[in-house]
Amino acid sequence: MKCYECDQLDRATEAVAVCDVCGAAVCPEHVHTEPVQIRGSAQPGKVIHSRPARRMTCPVCRTAEKSP
Repeated sequence: MKCYECDQLDRATEAVAVCDVCGAAVCPEHVHTEPVQIRGSAQPGKVIHSRPARRMTCPVCRTAEKSP
């Protein structure tokens, strides 16, 4: 799979991730990664554990999420 952002710049670069928001394939240059906590669903009698994970987004979605 090729990076969508690089394709727009007439470059062919292999993608390493898929944007969690729009699903575009992105290369290491264009992917934005941030840590997030994932929590298990609450059920009676069970303890909720959180574990670290990564959320990956493309530059367009990252900009849209961070704009006021």
